[in-house]
Amino acid sequence: MAVTIHGTVAPGFEPVRDAFRDNFEKRGEIGASVCIYRDGRPIVDLWAGLADRASQRPWREDTMTIVFSSTKGMAALAMMLLADRGQLDYDRRVADYWPEFAQAGKEDVTVRTLLNHRAGVVGFDEPVTLDDFEHRPEHVADVCARQRPFWTPGTDQGYHGVTFGPYVAELFRRASGGTSIGRFFADEVAGRLGADVHIGLPEHHEPRVATNYPADTRERLTKVVPKLLLHRGLEGRVYRQVARGNTATAKAFRHPKELGPSGLANYNTRRVRAMELPWANGVATARGLARVYAALSLGGTLDGVTLVRPDTVEAVHRRQSWTLNDRVLRKPLGFAQGFIKEETRLFSPNIEAFGHPGAGGALGFCDPRARVSIGYVMNRMGHHIRSPRALALCHALYRCL
Repeated sequence: MAVTIHGTVAPGFEPVRDAFRDNFEKRGEIGASVCIYRDGRPIVDLWAGLADRASQRPWREDTMTIVFSSTKGMAALAMMLLADRGQLDYDRRVADYWPEFAQAGKEDVTVRTLLNHRAGVVGFDEPVTLDDFEHRPEHVADVCARQRPFWTPGTDQGYHGVTFGPYVAELFRRASGGTSIGRFFADEVAGRLGADVHIGLPEHHEPRVATNYPADTRERLTKVVPKLLLHRGLEGRVYRQVARGNTATAKAFRHPKELGPSGLANYNTRRVRAMELPWANGVATARGLARVYAALSLGGTLDGVTLVRPDTVEAVHRRQSWTLNDRVLRKPLGFAQGFIKEETRLFSPNIEAFGHPGAGGALGFCDPRARVSIGYVMNRMGHHIRSPRALALCHALYRCL
């Protein structure tokens, strides 16, 4: 299907526009935008498609959408700011800031161990609900504190798909002296940079939010089910781990059920977008994500605004945790203080690159070696662990560099 591509591309980066067009014409994109910075200036800024199918509302340059786990990168950045200001030490025990955490085998877990998905608290044994997150955050914190690790902390790595958020939210609140992570991010990161990224969306932005479209019945029947039953690759392995029920993969996404695989429609509600859920409900434009990561690609400063010092950012250039088989995502994966460090064949060929993808395809990352950053947001979720649409944009970018 032919699509009109809006926006600008700097000379030499036209292949990114071609890949963006192919995402619509060959890969089923509904609405999306991509923004890329190089050396602190935007070189790609594109948008196209529909923000809402029912009303035929077009995707505009300032359309925003839920970015799912790309939110974790913003939460990791908020923690980095606390560390840069001396309010948080990655190598101190979590219990030094949050005494109740020191139980059930977690007494010696450090902040770094927790942020790098090595603490073993990969899921909740006690059910927690969306109501708990909205009205009883102290109960959620108590459940987190009581949770027993699924493995000895520090000995293995498994993606804390949901639990990363509530653990980081409570740790941030304790270390900051009572400030919520969403409020802090709004004031100290997004507000100072003029970046359209939110953890807890103010209501006046609601008209700009795109409708999110999970995989439909046809895609589930023709793609997901065959991979569950027959596929020997990554998606097949993950789907089977979820189906078995008692695995780390299944436990990682079990609670709250309202926001799990069967509750994706809830992300289209004002209720969920208004909450601070720093693992999943960030709302952003592509420009916003790219701008935040542009500052990190340049050592922490953009347009005269310094978020953190260069040596603070440099610490995440290296992998702090790495495994060939993450216990949840069942693939080679690494982390550095909450940011994902991917295989170099995926988003970036440079090991210094870091950021965070989100379920369905959203992506924010930077590459300090190449001095580039990218933000990609869209409203059609795919079933892949790593979105072919996001990968196509990244590969096109690096062919141009």
